[in-house]
Amino acid sequence: MATTVILGAGVSGHAAAQHLSRKLKRTGHQVVMISPNSEWNWIPSNIWVGTGAMPGRKVVFDLAPVYRKMKVTFHQGRATQIHPEGDGTGRPFVIFERTDPGHEGELGQVEYDYLINATGPQLTFDKTPGLGPDGGHSLSVCTREHAEEAAGALRTLIEEMRVTGRRATLVVGMGHGQCTCEGAAFEYVYNVDHELRKAGVRSQAQLVYLTNEAELGDFGVGGMTFSERGFLTDSRMWTESLFRERQVEAIVGAGVQRVEPGRVVYESLDGTMHELEFDFAMLLPPFTGVPLQAIGAGGRDLNDELFAPNGMMKVDARYGVTDPGQWSPQDWPETYQSPSYDNIWAVGIAFAPPHAISTGHVTPNGTVIAPAPPRTGMPSGVMGREVALTIADRILHPEKAVERHASMARMGAACVASTGVGLKGGSAASMLMHPIVPDFSTYPETGRSPATTGEIGLAGHWVKLLLHYLFLWKARHRPFWYLIPE
Repeated sequence: MATTVILGAGVSGHAAAQHLSRKLKRTGHQVVMISPNSEWNWIPSNIWVGTGAMPGRKVVFDLAPVYRKMKVTFHQGRATQIHPEGDGTGRPFVIFERTDPGHEGELGQVEYDYLINATGPQLTFDKTPGLGPDGGHSLSVCTREHAEEAAGALRTLIEEMRVTGRRATLVVGMGHGQCTCEGAAFEYVYNVDHELRKAGVRSQAQLVYLTNEAELGDFGVGGMTFSERGFLTDSRMWTESLFRERQVEAIVGAGVQRVEPGRVVYESLDGTMHELEFDFAMLLPPFTGVPLQAIGAGGRDLNDELFAPNGMMKVDARYGVTDPGQWSPQDWPETYQSPSYDNIWAVGIAFAPPHAISTGHVTPNGTVIAPAPPRTGMPSGVMGREVALTIADRILHPEKAVERHASMARMGAACVASTGVGLKGGSAASMLMHPIVPDFSTYPETGRSPATTGEIGLAGHWVKLLLHYLFLWKARHRPFWYLIPE
């Protein structure tokens, strides 16, 4: 009987576990999940938690009972070592450090036939001095706990503004020159604006969007051209228009150097340094891979073979193409399989992208200001599903199994930046993009298909609210979960 081990119960890893458990049901084959957290968090809705619009308990659920229902073996722990060659006498295995109460620090070992690395990101707040809520001077919405802390700080400031009539500066954006998830910061600033207006203090607030994007609307994907009724408009103009309407000030091309109490210091693309004082700052951190050691038989160090310098796992991508003029959709991975071991895959944030999608910049001081490529949410779920189906085919039909493909150069994605959680109020800025990685050979005019659109209105808000409940239903493995797309 085959054992598939999955590292990380985020969107990608959990999707893989669900599809494997369904395909391998009653076959005797084993699926094992190793993840450090006891709860699953629907991270897109952390934005609502981070403004107090939704309680944190509504974006999480306990993993253990769900995995019992799925017949998936669950170890609450943090993977620390991969031994893809075993010890020379048995199967490959993973070492993990337990994180469940009463067993913290204890080590466990699980052998595998197939391994999916879905460990997600390491939130590297320490890349920017003073960044982050844990010992730093800024806030975050990356976890439920971070989002709840941000909501408390925002609520306190708004109440103080309401009672005293004082003015305040609120800064939302990127805490480092090489951050990703600009879409999340965009949605959060949109929600903060909504809360300020709802409280009647918007006229007292300076709301600033601080981003490493060279221009608004880049979103780490090189921008988009929207098609509607035969007319084309680009995402820069679309975003600028939205910000003008809502009096959001944008600072683009910013690489944050440090965060001090009430002050953020950043470098512009021209190399000049600036200071921006704030009363509230939610700044996202850069991501790296989680710390994992790869060890071969006899103790051989395999880290350089399996991982890129940023700690993310190398897959079937074309690495080493540094000239943006030479970038191609074919650079991006198809199967997410390790080129070194054909029974290892990396999905979601865990895989090392071949390069950025947006063209980066280097300041005269040598500072790199370049959005990293986004691959959270919908793309992560699709990757997890396709890798799971590849493994299931290998196990059940080895003689005719083929690798499933999920290239971001052919995959679409949706981003719905929604405000409020009620049916009657709120609004949304909705973007549909296909493909994620532009392909100018197929779509010479814009790099993307005419299905790439951007709209603003209440309908997108309803969609986002519906998706919140649908995806939580799906993730809880409730009846007909598999009919809901990733």
